Amino acid sequence: MKTLWNDGWVFLKTQPEENFTDVQQKAEEFQPVDVPHDWLIYDATKLYEDSRGWYRKQFYWDGDREKRVFLTFEGVYMDCCIYINQAPAFEWKYGYSGFTFELGPFLQKGENEICVCATFRNPNSRWYSGAGIYRNVWLKITEKTYIAEDGIYISTRKRGEDFVLRVETELRGGKDREAVISHRLSLQGKEIPLQKVDSSFFPGLSKEKAESREENGSFFETQYYLVQAPRLWDTEEPVLYSLTTMLQKENEILQQEENGVGFRETAFDPDRGFFLNGKHCKLKGVCEHHDLGALGAAVNVSAIRRKFRILKEMGVNAIRGSHNMMAPDFMRLADEMGFLMISEAFDMWERSKTEYDYARFFKDWHERDVESWVKRDRNHPSVILLSIGNEIYDTHAGERGLELTRELKELVEKYDPCQNARPTIGSNYMPWENAQKCADILKIAGYNYSEKYYEKHHREHPDWVIYGSETSSIVQSRGVYHFPLHAGILAEDDEQCSALGNSITSWGARSVENCITIDRDTPFSMGQFLWTGFDYIGEPTPYHTKNSYFGQVDTAGFPKDTYYMWKSAFVDVEKEPFVHVLPYWDFNPGQQIDIRVCSNAPVVELFLNGRSLGKQKLSKAPGSGKKVIADYQALYEPGELLAAAYDEEGRELARRKKHSFGDSKRIVLKPESTEEPADGVSLFFVEIGTCDQQGYPVENACDRVTVEVTGAGRLVGLDNGDSTDEDSYKGISRRLFNGKLLAMIQTDNAPGEIEVLVTAPGLIPARLSLYSAEGSSIGGMITKREKNTKRPVVTGREEEIPVRKITLTAPEGQSFDKEHQVLTAKAHIEPEEAQDHELIFQAVGDGGVPCNLVEVVQEESKAVMTAKGDGAFRLRCMSKSGTGKIRLISQLEFTITGMGQAYLDPYDFICGSLYTSFRGEVGNGNERGVATARDGETVVSYGNIDFGQTGSDEITIPIFALDSQPYDIQIYEGIPGKEGSSLLFQGIYQKPSIWNVYQPETFRLCRRLKGITTISFLLHQKIHIKGFSFQRQNKAFLRLLASEADAVYGDSFQKREGCVEQIGNNVSLEFREMDFGEEGTGKLTICGRAPKGACSIHVRFFDGEEESKQIVEFGEGIEYEEKEFVLSKVKGKQTVTFVFMPGSCFDFKDFQFSIE
Repeated sequence: MKTLWNDGWVFLKTQPEENFTDVQQKAEEFQPVDVPHDWLIYDATKLYEDSRGWYRKQFYWDGDREKRVFLTFEGVYMDCCIYINQAPAFEWKYGYSGFTFELGPFLQKGENEICVCATFRNPNSRWYSGAGIYRNVWLKITEKTYIAEDGIYISTRKRGEDFVLRVETELRGGKDREAVISHRLSLQGKEIPLQKVDSSFFPGLSKEKAESREENGSFFETQYYLVQAPRLWDTEEPVLYSLTTMLQKENEILQQEENGVGFRETAFDPDRGFFLNGKHCKLKGVCEHHDLGALGAAVNVSAIRRKFRILKEMGVNAIRGSHNMMAPDFMRLADEMGFLMISEAFDMWERSKTEYDYARFFKDWHERDVESWVKRDRNHPSVILLSIGNEIYDTHAGERGLELTRELKELVEKYDPCQNARPTIGSNYMPWENAQKCADILKIAGYNYSEKYYEKHHREHPDWVIYGSETSSIVQSRGVYHFPLHAGILAEDDEQCSALGNSITSWGARSVENCITIDRDTPFSMGQFLWTGFDYIGEPTPYHTKNSYFGQVDTAGFPKDTYYMWKSAFVDVEKEPFVHVLPYWDFNPGQQIDIRVCSNAPVVELFLNGRSLGKQKLSKAPGSGKKVIADYQALYEPGELLAAAYDEEGRELARRKKHSFGDSKRIVLKPESTEEPADGVSLFFVEIGTCDQQGYPVENACDRVTVEVTGAGRLVGLDNGDSTDEDSYKGISRRLFNGKLLAMIQTDNAPGEIEVLVTAPGLIPARLSLYSAEGSSIGGMITKREKNTKRPVVTGREEEIPVRKITLTAPEGQSFDKEHQVLTAKAHIEPEEAQDHELIFQAVGDGGVPCNLVEVVQEESKAVMTAKGDGAFRLRCMSKSGTGKIRLISQLEFTITGMGQAYLDPYDFICGSLYTSFRGEVGNGNERGVATARDGETVVSYGNIDFGQTGSDEITIPIFALDSQPYDIQIYEGIPGKEGSSLLFQGIYQKPSIWNVYQPETFRLCRRLKGITTISFLLHQKIHIKGFSFQRQNKAFLRLLASEADAVYGDSFQKREGCVEQIGNNVSLEFREMDFGEEGTGKLTICGRAPKGACSIHVRFFDGEEESKQIVEFGEGIEYEEKEFVLSKVKGKQTVTFVFMPGSCFDFKDFQFSIE
């Protein structure tokens, strides 16, 4: 008997140092919780809090020693210790693998208590892991002889039109000769005949594995059946049979287990990719982490099912569980809903990625984890690959990586000898030899962001099966558009990423179009897995916010625009023709807007207020080109955008409209269902939005709403998908993010009506009735206690009216010239009732970097702009909308002509993204930086930098390196390899790496850069350069060459290679703008020579009003030498002149003033 054991738990969170004895004194502090439970999800500002969680549960045992009692935990994160009746009973280290242990030896008749302890120390993962008993718990009571947990191993093998079904059953507790194993196969309740056959019908196994056997104290009974022409399991029609395994004795069923069976045949071809049931099947995959948005890591079947439905509608047919074992419910739903799965085990082996990760335990525990993992997942028809790791540094580092690869492969095959799934790995180290050796052991190789090596490796390793285990990594925020499309804008002041598809990471795809077509046009690739399907909590590249931006769907389950771009590639037009247009339609009058249209149809057309902007043909067939998205530009005007899709004959297949809109007037509720089972687990998902006075959706609404749920259900989560919003998922009030907010409402145990009321200041409220119905989706009731409660508002404040939009206008036009050097722009906040009227104006270039083309003076809601240099810029107006960060950016384009060139100031910070040319490969760096290539030479150059007459030789560069290894850096004046370039610096950058954090390093160049020039950085490894700045140096205290004089005049002298030589009668060398400050100078060092006798040098100081003179005597010598002279104190700004009197003969190299 197996029973869900999620009820009755109480919980206490403590500091990580508190132990079992300490907690025994705090029994009254424990509070009831719902299991599955994630104790970190409640406070979005403390998602990684070092803590220890304690779970207690009391239960009764009847004392029957003829029975065996087991507990199965599907997942406890992490470093788990279990106490039964105050005695240590069991431990398990990995937070993602499930485990089963026997309670019997620790039980006493009557009342018993279990205490489960889990420890969370940060950092232990590269993403949000959650913490606690976050998956289901099961109680299992068996006879002395019993079927082991996950002890049934099912394999199928095609034989003509029929299939052979092999079932191996592991019995423990000794072989009871009177107990027999039998099986029953059924489909939708109808029993299917099973014809017993022998092992010869199932070739390919060793004799030892083919027959029943005894091994390590267990008895493995193997039976073979012929199933006639079963219906096949595939992604379009995932037919699942049910196999019942019964342990019987004298017609009494002692134990009964149920398993799903999918009859399918897989093949992996190095030249043609993957085949399912004899048909070619391109993997249209996504990677998925395990959290469920507002639920955190706590598993919920309704939430997983919704996630799968959304992905299915996108056209996804494969999922890579990243980078750990997913929940059993996740795997069962993949079977049920028709997804091909890569089940993955580890993100690290023996070499750690974070301080407290699983590498601490891997060496001693990985064998147990692999056994648990493979035995659990090997029966799933969805699982085609078992990945032993992701981006494992051990595979790159040396021989130990090869040893572990072989060992893990052998362990996988030990527990899956029939190869229901094949071992693989996902690697970003594929360019390097050692990682290739590891891939050669496995033969099925997953490439992370390494598509450029496909062809080369396919030639070099013709027996490898290649696929993209991670691709894309383009970041985007739903409903945020950073113009222009052609600019690669990774980071912005609002800490959002552009949904246009132009926020490109340094390691990811160059564009959505590239990512689609590279795999489409590579016939030997099995397919690809996008990073990621859904956003997940953690890894908020390129910022330090809350959740990731990588997904095609946000954490709330709302699709982004890229969802439809990929849908156009994944969904056949014959199955579901569609068209999608972006962005929403609400901008500034006269603003240049990039408009994108995607469709799975071959032709699209765009209309603006009834005017056609043209038809465009899209590239759909392999090898037909990269135009898979239609791009248009138009000046914004209110009204309607309409996109239409056509077939090759011009017949319309689909259309989509976008209409301009105004401020929110009414709240709108859209439930995904209105009836769910009253089982205490099932969820309703309700989209909360607004519409304007005319009923149009307000697609950029950010209103703060309050949600009240009464009746037979509870509010358990609010999520808007905004990575910058730190309000609690478990509160009752949140802002909409670009027009949407998701409410998760869970049923109670009793059926009945559920009433939902949503209100907001100044808006017409909305009500909704839902129904919790009789019946259970899980076969039993679960008592639920938790619900969302009022919590502190972090982003904004209660009862606020946020700023939705800033409308910018330019009354005098958007073009500067000599006759129009000053223009103004005005900003209007919408809605007018918004409480924060503070605005920030700024002039920027296309990439969002502040520019020096114009001077902007703010006068409340008006900007006065004065042109300074030729070019184009964007005036932006920003609002923090009642928070501490920029929330809205509105912008308008301007051009300047007739004013001349504007130069970069090296003494201000120059962003890495402002490079004027490059050689090799570059990518967007975090925080508007630039990233170099991870292999090969990269040169990044910056031109038109004005160092002034004095110049500087001290440069500071904030650098983010991926690891702590040494990185060779060369700095040039000019562009390396081109005429006139020269090496200024060659050296090493090496600091302990901090992920996504720039660390400044200062380098001294071999000489000062002066005037207007170009500098370049040359590298052979990947680093992120945020930018650079030079130290503005005080000319008065620099070592100055004699030839740097602002003026040299007199009877006789010669300038040679930095020196002034053969100085004769009445020669003066004048150095202007020498500022000695209040401390002044009292010492002068001169490097020179007086070959024909001592030379008197008059040093004259002139402050603009008064002149002073000091004389130094430089002794005779034929070699250059330095001599120091003590001066009377000189302060303030001076013009310094070295005067040589008649009869002088002196060669002057350089000099330096210093403080005495």
